[in-house]
Amino acid sequence: MNPLPIHPAIVHLPLGLAFVMPAVAIGLAWAIWTGRLQPRAWVLVAALQAVLLAGGVAARATGEHDEDRVERLVPDASLERHEALATQFLGITGATLAAALFAVVFRRPVVRQTLAAATIVGTVLVTVAAIRVGHAGGQLVYQHNAGAAYATGATVTPPEEARRGGDDDAGRR
Repeated sequence: MNPLPIHPAIVHLPLGLAFVMPAVAIGLAWAIWTGRLQPRAWVLVAALQAVLLAGGVAARATGEHDEDRVERLVPDASLERHEALATQFLGITGATLAAALFAVVFRRPVVRQTLAAATIVGTVLVTVAAIRVGHAGGQLVYQHNAGAAYATGATVTPPEEARRGGDDDAGRR
């Protein structure tokens, strides 16, 4: 088994890209709508959104792999919340990718602009979803000490309340 977790390394690509995508989409939409770029430039938004989705899928897969190691340390409810938010993130990211791809395919300017606007709204929603899933992941590490599962030579026994999914402050009293 790998002594270091892969999930924290992988997850930063989709999270970072989620924060950049609204600016990229707004900037390209403005450049296209003002005639500075050809409509086919929107393919960049679709490509970056595809990278974002692929990174999210990889982050989810590595998170599921790392889950086996940390589940003995953190409350089940916290893990399940993080997983549910990851699923939500992937769903919104996929829907935004679909809007971006349709904006590339359709030829009518009004349809393209509508789909581009929908893509922009989607990128903002993806950013919000990224904040939520990242925050839940941070809670696993900083409140529930999930990183201790990878500490070398350390034996960590979680408080009984944490194993049952109890109160967040139970292990600190």
